[in-house]
Amino acid sequence: MATYQRFEDLPVWQDAIRLAEGCEDFIEAAKERLTWSKRDQLDRASMSVSNNIAEGFERGTTNELLAFIYIARGSAGEVRSMLCFFARRPKLREFRSRISDLKTIAESCSRQLRAWAESLQNSDIEGQRHLNDQTRASYEKRKRREMGAAQFQNLLKQHLPPDHPLRKGESQI
Repeated sequence: MATYQRFEDLPVWQDAIRLAEGCEDFIEAAKERLTWSKRDQLDRASMSVSNNIAEGFERGTTNELLAFIYIARGSAGEVRSMLCFFARRPKLREFRSRISDLKTIAESCSRQLRAWAESLQNSDIEGQRHLNDQTRASYEKRKRREMGAAQFQNLLKQHLPPDHPLRKGESQI
Protein backbone atom coordinates (compact mmCIF):
# COMPACT_ATOMS: atom_id res chain seq x y z
CA MET A 1 0.00 0.00 0.00
CA ALA A 2 1.34 3.42 -0.92
CA THR A 3 2.01 5.94 1.81
CA TYR A 4 1.15 9.53 1.02
CA GLN A 5 2.78 12.52 2.69
CA ARG A 6 0.37 15.14 1.34
CA PHE A 7 -3.37 14.98 0.79
CA GLU A 8 -2.87 16.56 -2.64
CA ASP A 9 -1.17 13.34 -3.76
CA LEU A 10 -4.12 11.11 -2.82
CA PRO A 11 -5.92 9.80 -5.93
CA VAL A 12 -9.29 10.19 -4.19
CA TRP A 13 -8.55 13.84 -3.35
CA GLN A 14 -7.57 14.45 -6.99
CA ASP A 15 -10.86 12.93 -8.14
CA ALA A 16 -12.74 15.00 -5.56
CA ILE A 17 -11.14 18.18 -6.90
CA ARG A 18 -12.13 17.15 -10.45
CA LEU A 19 -15.68 16.68 -9.14
CA ALA A 20 -15.73 20.16 -7.57
CA GLU A 21 -14.30 21.73 -10.72
CA GLY A 22 -16.81 19.90 -12.91
CA CYS A 23 -19.70 20.90 -10.68
CA GLU A 24 -18.59 24.52 -10.74
CA ASP A 25 -18.40 24.44 -14.54
CA PHE A 26 -21.87 22.85 -14.67
CA ILE A 27 -23.27 25.46 -12.28
CA GLU A 28 -21.89 28.28 -14.41
CA ALA A 29 -23.19 26.76 -17.65
CA ALA A 30 -26.66 26.00 -16.27
CA LYS A 31 -26.86 29.08 -14.03
CA GLU A 32 -30.06 30.46 -15.54
CA ARG A 33 -31.83 27.09 -15.24
CA LEU A 34 -31.01 26.40 -11.57
CA THR A 35 -32.30 28.18 -8.52
CA TRP A 36 -29.73 29.99 -6.40
CA SER A 37 -30.24 27.56 -3.52
CA LYS A 38 -29.63 24.49 -5.71
CA ARG A 39 -26.50 26.06 -7.21
CA ASP A 40 -25.23 26.93 -3.73
CA GLN A 41 -26.00 23.48 -2.33
CA LEU A 42 -24.27 21.66 -5.20
CA ASP A 43 -21.27 23.99 -4.95
CA ARG A 44 -20.90 23.46 -1.17
CA ALA A 45 -21.47 19.69 -1.31
CA SER A 46 -18.98 19.17 -4.13
CA MET A 47 -16.29 21.19 -2.31
CA SER A 48 -17.05 19.32 0.91
CA VAL A 49 -15.74 16.05 -0.55
CA SER A 50 -12.17 17.27 -1.12
CA ASN A 51 -12.17 19.54 1.94
CA ASN A 52 -13.11 16.73 4.30
CA ILE A 53 -10.52 14.40 2.78
CA ALA A 54 -7.91 17.11 3.37
CA GLU A 55 -9.03 17.90 6.90
CA GLY A 56 -9.16 14.26 7.94
CA PHE A 57 -5.75 13.60 6.42
CA GLU A 58 -4.22 16.44 8.41
CA ARG A 59 -5.82 15.52 11.76
CA GLY A 60 -3.26 12.95 12.89
CA THR A 61 -5.40 10.11 14.25
CA THR A 62 -7.01 7.23 12.45
CA ASN A 63 -10.34 7.77 14.21
CA GLU A 64 -10.51 11.42 13.14
CA LEU A 65 -9.48 10.51 9.60
CA LEU A 66 -12.24 7.89 9.47
CA ALA A 67 -14.83 10.40 10.66
CA PHE A 68 -13.87 12.85 7.92
CA ILE A 69 -13.75 10.10 5.28
CA TYR A 70 -17.35 9.25 6.13
CA ILE A 71 -18.35 12.92 5.96
CA ALA A 72 -16.64 13.21 2.56
CA ARG A 73 -18.42 10.07 1.39
CA GLY A 74 -21.74 11.50 2.54
CA SER A 75 -21.04 14.68 0.58
CA ALA A 76 -20.23 12.63 -2.53
CA GLY A 77 -23.61 10.93 -2.09
CA GLU A 78 -25.32 14.30 -1.72
CA VAL A 79 -23.70 15.51 -4.95
CA ARG A 80 -24.81 12.33 -6.73
CA SER A 81 -28.37 12.74 -5.44
CA MET A 82 -28.55 16.31 -6.69
CA LEU A 83 -27.15 15.27 -10.06
CA CYS A 84 -29.79 12.53 -10.31
CA PHE A 85 -32.44 15.16 -9.69
CA PHE A 86 -30.94 17.50 -12.32
CA ALA A 87 -30.77 14.67 -14.88
CA ARG A 88 -34.55 14.24 -14.54
CA ARG A 89 -35.35 17.91 -15.17
CA PRO A 90 -36.52 18.63 -18.74
CA LYS A 91 -34.98 22.10 -18.74
CA LEU A 92 -31.54 20.53 -18.11
CA ARG A 93 -31.84 17.94 -20.91
CA GLU A 94 -28.89 19.38 -22.83
CA PHE A 95 -26.64 18.83 -19.78
CA ARG A 96 -27.41 15.12 -19.29
CA SER A 97 -24.06 13.95 -20.66
CA ARG A 98 -22.15 16.33 -18.40
CA ILE A 99 -24.32 15.34 -15.42
CA SER A 100 -23.67 11.66 -16.15
CA ASP A 101 -19.91 12.27 -16.22
CA LEU A 102 -20.09 14.08 -12.88
CA LYS A 103 -22.12 11.25 -11.35
CA THR A 104 -19.41 8.81 -12.47
CA ILE A 105 -16.72 10.87 -10.71
CA ALA A 106 -18.85 11.13 -7.56
CA GLU A 107 -19.39 7.35 -7.57
CA SER A 108 -15.65 6.81 -7.97
CA CYS A 109 -14.98 9.06 -4.97
CA SER A 110 -17.52 7.11 -2.91
CA ARG A 111 -15.96 3.75 -3.82
CA GLN A 112 -12.43 4.96 -3.07
CA LEU A 113 -13.51 6.45 0.25
CA ARG A 114 -15.33 3.25 1.24
CA ALA A 115 -12.24 1.15 0.45
CA TRP A 116 -9.98 3.54 2.33
CA ALA A 117 -12.28 3.48 5.36
CA GLU A 118 -12.38 -0.33 5.32
CA SER A 119 -8.58 -0.53 5.21
CA LEU A 120 -8.29 1.89 8.13
CA GLN A 121 -10.91 0.06 10.18
CA ASN A 122 -8.86 -3.11 9.88
CA SER A 123 -5.62 -1.37 10.80
CA ASP A 124 -4.04 -1.32 14.23
CA ILE A 125 -2.31 1.99 13.50
CA GLU A 126 -3.84 4.73 15.62
CA GLY A 127 -2.45 7.56 13.52
CA GLN A 128 0.57 9.78 13.27
CA ARG A 129 -0.31 11.63 16.46
CA HIS A 130 0.22 8.37 18.36
CA LEU A 131 3.51 7.45 16.72
CA ASN A 132 6.74 7.56 18.66
CA ASP A 133 10.05 5.73 18.31
CA GLN A 134 8.73 2.70 20.22
CA THR A 135 5.49 2.31 18.23
CA ARG A 136 7.33 2.83 14.93
CA ALA A 137 9.90 0.16 15.84
CA SER A 138 7.17 -2.26 16.92
CA TYR A 139 5.22 -1.69 13.70
CA GLU A 140 8.32 -2.19 11.52
CA LYS A 141 9.29 -5.35 13.41
CA ARG A 142 5.80 -6.83 12.94
CA LYS A 143 5.79 -5.93 9.23
CA ARG A 144 9.21 -7.57 8.73
CA ARG A 145 7.97 -10.68 10.56
CA GLU A 146 4.82 -10.82 8.39
CA MET A 147 6.90 -10.32 5.26
CA GLY A 148 9.26 -13.07 6.37
CA ALA A 149 6.34 -15.45 6.94
CA ALA A 150 4.94 -14.74 3.48
CA GLN A 151 8.32 -15.27 1.85
CA PHE A 152 8.77 -18.53 3.76
CA GLN A 153 5.32 -19.73 2.68
CA ASN A 154 6.13 -18.95 -0.97
CA LEU A 155 9.44 -20.81 -0.70
CA LEU A 156 7.69 -23.77 0.89
CA LYS A 157 5.07 -23.88 -1.88
CA GLN A 158 7.81 -24.04 -4.51
CA HIS A 159 8.99 -27.36 -3.08
CA LEU A 160 5.56 -28.97 -2.78
CA PRO A 161 4.20 -31.34 -5.42
CA PRO A 162 1.98 -29.60 -8.01
CA ASP A 163 -1.18 -31.33 -6.73
CA HIS A 164 -0.61 -30.42 -3.05
CA PRO A 165 -3.62 -28.66 -1.40
CA LEU A 166 -1.49 -25.62 -0.46
CA ARG A 167 -0.88 -24.98 -4.14
CA LYS A 168 -4.57 -24.76 -5.01
CA GLY A 169 -5.42 -21.66 -6.95
CA GLU A 170 -1.92 -21.30 -8.42
CA SER A 171 -1.56 -21.48 -12.16
CA GLN A 172 -0.05 -24.75 -13.19
CA ILE A 173 2.91 -24.30 -15.55
